[in-house]
Amino acid sequence: MTLLTIFHVLACIVLILVVLLQSGKAGDLASAFGGTTSQTAFGARSAATLLTKGTTLCAVIFMVTSLGLAILFTQGTESTVMEDVPVTGEAPASAVPESQTPPAETAPDGQQ
Repeated sequence: MTLLTIFHVLACIVLILVVLLQSGKAGDLASAFGGTTSQTAFGARSAATLLTKGTTLCAVIFMVTSLGLAILFTQGTESTVMEDVPVTGEAPASAVPESQTPPAETAPDGQQ
């Protein structure tokens, strides 16, 4: 589990660096109002560079290690929060307020 955690942290750091090294796509304010120089929405798509392939690879590694750590962590704990609560035969008196106690059953007048 320690090795997977170290690998996960390294994948996080590399993913951050690869994303920050990529250049912007020229999506400035002019492109939002119909600027003709923008290619972000429906313009020509450039070929995948080494950085975009690295981003994809690091993202996949990050997701797989996250899933692996989640599975390993949940397998190690079989307890629940309710195991710490003491079990008694009856509920404590403060658990049921008097305003919610059911009324006593009495027969109507003249009927039995």
